[in-house]
Amino acid sequence: MPSSVKALGQARTSGASMAPQAHCCSPAAVQRRLPILAWLPDYSLQWLKMDFIAGLSVGLTVIPQALAYAEVAGLPPQYGLYSAFMGCFVYFFLGTSRDVTLGPTAIMSLLVSFYALHEPAYAVLLAFLSGCIQLAMGFLRLGFLLDFISCPIIKGFTSAAAITIGFGQIKNLLGLQAIPRQFLLQVYQTFRKVGETRVGDAVLGLVCMVLLLVLKLMRDHVPPVHPEMPPGVRLSHGLVWTATTARNALVVSFAALVAYSFEVTGYRPFILTGQTAEGLPPVRIPPFSVTTANGTVSFTEMVQDMGAGLAVVPLVGLLESIAVAKSFASQNNYRVDANQELLAIGLTNVLGSLVSSYPVTGSFGRTAVNAQSGVCTPAGGLVTGVLVLLSLDYLTSLFYYIPKAALAAVIITAVAPLFDTRIFGTLWRVKRLDLLPLCLTFLLCFWEVQYGILAGTLVSVLILLHSVARPKMQVSEGPVLVLQPASGLHFPAVEALREAVLTRALEASPPRCAVLECTHVCSIDYTVVLGLEELVGDFHKHGVTLALVGLQVPVLRVLLSADLKGVQYFSTLEEAEKYLRQEPGSQPYNVSEDSVPEHKIALLKA
Repeated sequence: MPSSVKALGQARTSGASMAPQAHCCSPAAVQRRLPILAWLPDYSLQWLKMDFIAGLSVGLTVIPQALAYAEVAGLPPQYGLYSAFMGCFVYFFLGTSRDVTLGPTAIMSLLVSFYALHEPAYAVLLAFLSGCIQLAMGFLRLGFLLDFISCPIIKGFTSAAAITIGFGQIKNLLGLQAIPRQFLLQVYQTFRKVGETRVGDAVLGLVCMVLLLVLKLMRDHVPPVHPEMPPGVRLSHGLVWTATTARNALVVSFAALVAYSFEVTGYRPFILTGQTAEGLPPVRIPPFSVTTANGTVSFTEMVQDMGAGLAVVPLVGLLESIAVAKSFASQNNYRVDANQELLAIGLTNVLGSLVSSYPVTGSFGRTAVNAQSGVCTPAGGLVTGVLVLLSLDYLTSLFYYIPKAALAAVIITAVAPLFDTRIFGTLWRVKRLDLLPLCLTFLLCFWEVQYGILAGTLVSVLILLHSVARPKMQVSEGPVLVLQPASGLHFPAVEALREAVLTRALEASPPRCAVLECTHVCSIDYTVVLGLEELVGDFHKHGVTLALVGLQVPVLRVLLSADLKGVQYFSTLEEAEKYLRQEPGSQPYNVSEDSVPEHKIALLKA
């Protein structure tokens, strides 16, 4: 398998490298839009075997998770399954990662619960509109916008979501009734009603959690099956590995069997999932209006009700999916195309809305199962999708007996790893200022998700702008003052540069010459040009000189285009200091085409 994986990675890499030069209708461009063409011609029986095993493993994971995530989203259980299969088929054609699986996730379900008002019609319309936005971003190649969402913001949001989702399942784990969904009220009412805990639900839920944790630990310490193992060892390893990988399905099935046994005797100690709509979902356009007891809610009113969700849901969906794709691509040595991923997830949500899906994204947990199962191509998703469809068609009557406490155990164990406690210590050691957007996002997400993400992003951008407006500057004192900016000079930095030069050079007694060492400055703008012109004039009035050293070609091109007068520059710092100390043997260049060296002119015209 390693050689096949390497070949697949090379095919994708070569396709990606050819993409920028390719014509829109060329084979390379078509392959970029349909990544399936990169690996399908080389598909082999070995790949088929590994993809089938991986797809089966993911299918046994996604079915109980989909039922559980529907509860998080505040929707009937069948909507979790409706959301679990379309991504498998779309990603088969459009996905650029062999590992990623698209479907319902805990975080996306939380957002749907918040913005879809627990109404299936709103959830389906939200999937359609989110998909349209994601498709538009993909076609416009706006994937770079996601780069402005920093890691501390993502960690703050996911950690808050893990707490919100996990605590939200305590009521089902303990069998509590009439608990509100707003987080702070939920915390208050849960502690207030803890005395009403149903013993049956609590015991079963805790047993399911222990079983899931034990099976997970076994899974982490049992290596995958290798062909060189003896047949008996290979069989036992294979059984243990399969059981631990499909632990969610096993535990939920065990809980349903226990509940059914009690149901037969007429004793009902558990709160059950209840009736689940049977059969495949009908194919129909998303609801653009809803009829209620109080009249018809128009499309415009539905959009207004969803509010900021139309921005938050598609953005978080893209963030989660692309973060998962890039994480596993780096682990397994291949590349993904962010803009192509936007198209894949966008089309998944648009087509999913036709079969009553709510918004989906890439799942980290199921993607990990997929990768650990040895998947070779996105074809593994076909097996997962078929398994979900079969469960909808034939197993929905059995879902009635699944206790909600068991599904709560599945959710809690799934979201627990999302809370990253180490990130706080890491940021304290690396860069403490990054703790500000992390903590702000984390705290505000308990109030309103959009406010947390928006506040964290705003603070991160302000930190970024501060570094642009106040670039670090290395200063060397001496007869000639030398100032070396550590990065590019842009218009917000003009005043800081001017103040630093004037304070250290012209306000000294007596005023002294200065050198601006521009080796690390690769770009400037017109405001910086005007600021340099004013500085040169100020130095001239005081009878001293400001010289530039190490001008890169892009900077020199801007200075020439601006027709800046009286600016002198030198090739080296030694020449500048020698000239400014009025020692013989060094001559400056004036910033004009007449005095710029010929090799610089050649570079400028190239």
